Amino acid sequence: MIPRYRPADVAELFSDVHRFDTMLEVEILAAEALAHRGVVPTHDAAALRLRRPVVDADFVAEVEERELITNHDTAAFVDVVQSRVGMPEAAWIHYGLTSSDVVDTALCHTLARAMDIVLAEATALRDALTRRARESIDWPITGRTHGMHAEPTTYGAKFALFALQVQRDVERATRAREGIAVGKLSGAVGTYSNIDPEVEESVCRALGLRAVPATQVIARDRHAEVLYACAALGTSMEQFALEVRHLARSEVGEAQEPFAPGQKGSSAMPHKRNPIVAERLCGLSRVLRGYLQSGLEDVALWHERDISHSSVERVVLPDALQLTVYMLRKATALADGLVLVRERALENLTRGSLGLVFSQSVLLALVESGMARDDAYRVVQSAARTAVEQGRDFRDVLAEDEAVTLDAASFGRAFDIERMVAHRHRFLDALTWSS
Repeated sequence: MIPRYRPADVAELFSDVHRFDTMLEVEILAAEALAHRGVVPTHDAAALRLRRPVVDADFVAEVEERELITNHDTAAFVDVVQSRVGMPEAAWIHYGLTSSDVVDTALCHTLARAMDIVLAEATALRDALTRRARESIDWPITGRTHGMHAEPTTYGAKFALFALQVQRDVERATRAREGIAVGKLSGAVGTYSNIDPEVEESVCRALGLRAVPATQVIARDRHAEVLYACAALGTSMEQFALEVRHLARSEVGEAQEPFAPGQKGSSAMPHKRNPIVAERLCGLSRVLRGYLQSGLEDVALWHERDISHSSVERVVLPDALQLTVYMLRKATALADGLVLVRERALENLTRGSLGLVFSQSVLLALVESGMARDDAYRVVQSAARTAVEQGRDFRDVLAEDEAVTLDAASFGRAFDIERMVAHRHRFLDALTWSS
C-alpha cells in the first residue's frame, strides 16, 4: 500500500519483521508441543525458546539474501533460524512441518489481528453515525428518489439507515474474523503423516486460533470472506459518501464537509469547498471490490494445493486491510464533522420544491374525500405540471382548482411536514446497540 493510505498499526502487522516473527513463534510452539509428546527432547525445546532469534531488519535482510540461493522464502527463513539458534537444537526447527503449516497459520493469526482493528474502527463509524442520527432525527430534509424531490424525511433517518448498514457490516466482519482465526499443522496434503493432530491443536490454542481440517493449505474461501467483509464496508462507506457529495452540490447545499483553517478547495478557484474526502472514499471503495475479485479467484486451487494464490495474497490481503482501516477512520471523521445546513434543507423542501413533495398527501386526501383514485391522480398531476411550468407554489395552484374540494383542515393536513415524518423515531428504535 502506498504511504498515503497506509495506517501505521495495520502496516506493522503485515511487515516482514512481524511476518517472520509470527512464523518463528509457530515453529517454536510446534517444537514445544512435540517435546510435550516426547518427540523432541525437553531441554532442546527449552533451548529453542531461550535462544529464539530477534526478528528485526537484519534478520529480514539475511532471509532475503539466503532466498537468492534457495529460491524459496520459507526454506530461507528456516535456514536463517537454524543458523542463529545453532545445532544440535536447531535441527528440531520445522520438524514434520511443511511450509504452508507455518505460513498459513501465521498469516491467519495476522489477519485475525488485523480484523480486530477493522472491527474496532467499523464500530466507531457505526457509533458516529448513530450519534448524528439521534442529534438530527427531528431536522427535516427533502427525500429524493431518482435524484428528484420525493417526500420529506429527516437528516436523522438518513444517518440511522447508514448506521444500520454499517452494523450489518460489523456482523459480517465478525463472522469473517471468526472464519479466518484458524490454523493447520497437518503437513503435506494435510494428512498428519509426520505430525500428530495434538501438536496442531496445541499450537493453534496458544495462538488463539482454531485448528481446522485442511489440504496442504487452509481453504481460501476463508480469506475471500475477509476480503468480502472489507469490500462490503467499503461499499457502505461509498453509499454514505455519495450522499454527502450529492447534498454538498452547489444547487443543493444541504451539507458540507468539515473545512480546516488554511485548507484550500481548489488551486485555481478560491471559492471552492469540494467534498474531497467523500470523493476519495467513493474511489477507494472500487479498489476494495477489485481485491475481492482477486480473492475469489484464489479459492480454486489444484488438487491439495498450488501456489497461484500466494503472489496474489501478498498484494491484496495487506493492501485491503490497510485500506479498509484508512477508509473507516476517514469516514468516521467525516460523519463526526459533517456540517448539516438545516436552513437550506428546509428552504429546498418548501420553496425550492414548490411544495411538490406533498403531492401524494394531496392525492390521498382527495381519495379520502370520495374522489376516484385515477381522477384524483390526474388533478394533482395537472396542478403539479402547472406549478412547475409557471414557477408557482403547488399549494396555491391547488387552492385555485375547482376540482379540489377539500375542507381547510384536510387541505392543511396534507401540507403538514410534521405529520409526514411523525414516525421518524422508529429509525432510532432500530439502533439497539449502545454508543
